[in-house]
Amino acid sequence: MRIRPLVVDALIAVALTAVAVLLGQESAQQGWPELDAAGYALVALVNLPAVLRGKAPFAVFLFVHSVWIVYVTAGYWPVLNTFAPMLAVYTVASLRPTRVSLPCAALMGAVWIYAGLLTEGAGMAAVVAQATGFPLVLWRFGYAARRTAELARQLKREQDERARREVAEERGRIARELHDVVAHHMSVISVQAGLATFVFGSDPATARAALGTIAGTSGEALEELRRMLRVLRAEETEGEGAGGVGGDGPEAPMPGLARLEEMVDRVRAGGVPVELRVTGTPRPLAPGIELCAYRVVQEALTNVLKHAHGASSAVELAYRERHIEVSVSNDGQGAIQDRVRTGSGHGLIGMRERAKLYGGTISIGPLSEGGFAVRLTLPTSAQAAARGDDGAE
Repeated sequence: MRIRPLVVDALIAVALTAVAVLLGQESAQQGWPELDAAGYALVALVNLPAVLRGKAPFAVFLFVHSVWIVYVTAGYWPVLNTFAPMLAVYTVASLRPTRVSLPCAALMGAVWIYAGLLTEGAGMAAVVAQATGFPLVLWRFGYAARRTAELARQLKREQDERARREVAEERGRIARELHDVVAHHMSVISVQAGLATFVFGSDPATARAALGTIAGTSGEALEELRRMLRVLRAEETEGEGAGGVGGDGPEAPMPGLARLEEMVDRVRAGGVPVELRVTGTPRPLAPGIELCAYRVVQEALTNVLKHAHGASSAVELAYRERHIEVSVSNDGQGAIQDRVRTGSGHGLIGMRERAKLYGGTISIGPLSEGGFAVRLTLPTSAQAAARGDDGAE
């Protein structure tokens, strides 16, 4: 359970006050007046404002030091109330710029010297050394904390911006691929419409079959268009795409599951032993579904080539009644697992992006017996994906 900063500051303020009160019991032994009601009130006013140091560090600093000056001037033991002013200097240095925090450190040193001047028999050399050393050390620690926090925020902004750029590029590539899928559907519709028109009077059965094909294809094309619009309109995006194994140029035909054997051969030629296993009865699938599965396998094998070269791998494609299952596993260790643990590897995120786009599920991670696996489940039609049928389990 995460504790709120205000609660932590409240505990610190109570602890500082308790320590000051306990030390106050020794005032007489140290040759100083015992704390009376006014003294205890001043102790509380110096230490308790620390509860607000995170919200108003500069205001707390000024208030604490003002009351501290009153406390010292009243003749009480100065050591009692040094902890809260020191904490106030550190807090200002850790949250405010140098032009504000450095004068605050100097003010604390000045109050320290003022307390030394009011103390009979005080060694001023030691007092000046303390008044110089303590504020500078506290300021330096606070400054280092502020710079560390600023660098961490800057690094996160740069990482977020880089991820947004890479994801935007991947989204654009997916949209272009979906455009090609829609273009394929339109070509099928155009050809079937021409066929139906040509044989409408002479061969009604063929015409009806063509019209049925047009109806099914147009439904899938409409769903692909919706997907493409979701990609292009997404305000918050994530993911990166596949590449490296396939080498498909912008004019290459749309890859599908029929080209898995070709991809596996290329990987074998790269020195990685890969086995391809197909179960179930192969059947035609929507081009977008085939493209999604192809790209996921492509990215998974690319990662094997890059980060687990020499590991034995297996690609399995299973045709089920209402969905397909694709998995890529290897017995390698190390680099891919590390990329998953650290959240790096934009291609891994791109796999999840594609699976989500087609209503499927994907698991990416190490195997209990060693190695690494990517498992993808996709519904076998655009309409099933839109309804969230079986594959989107």
